[in-house]
Amino acid sequence: MTLPRDSSDPTNSSAGEPAEESGGQSRTLSDEEIAERSLEAEAADIEEDIETLESVIEADQISDSDDLEVRTQLAEFQAERDDYLHQLQRVQAEFQNYKRRIDSQRQDQREQAAADLVSELLPVLDACDAAISQGHLDVEPVRTQLVQTLERKGLSALSESGGDFDPNVHEAVMHEEGDGEPTVAEVLRTGYMWNGRVVRPAMVKVRG
Repeated sequence: MTLPRDSSDPTNSSAGEPAEESGGQSRTLSDEEIAERSLEAEAADIEEDIETLESVIEADQISDSDDLEVRTQLAEFQAERDDYLHQLQRVQAEFQNYKRRIDSQRQDQREQAAADLVSELLPVLDACDAAISQGHLDVEPVRTQLVQTLERKGLSALSESGGDFDPNVHEAVMHEEGDGEPTVAEVLRTGYMWNGRVVRPAMVKVRG
């Protein structure tokens, strides 16, 4: 007594064939999702074969001559099922790693796009500062509103003098003699950070 088996490799399905509906829109499945579903289906088929053979053995519906063959086939199916389940676990783990990697890449791309946009707005702040320093105080409300909006999203200024010089956030363009460790004597142009990332170092005069 032998049950027929499909010898095709369930992990060799072509990507892009199956699709599922999500919110009224079709979505092409990834290679990992196709492999996962194929392995699940194959493992389920094997489980059905195992249950069939076990029921035959329990019901004593086979002759003594077929008993060894059936038990051998049952053991083979059980081993095959365990192998598919192992593959399924591996594919699921790889798929979760893939999703985390893609999510991380997308988050990095969004953060970089936001940082790039902020970098393009910094000359506008510089122009406002220059106008205010020349007495054009009517520009100040515009600058204040722009800065407050950006600060709520993660902008912070690097404009304090007197602290230690940090090459990661400061750009030294002038130097004066002094004792001890280098410190920021004067900020010549304000620097900015965006959510912990330097989008423009502060241009400073260094003492020491």
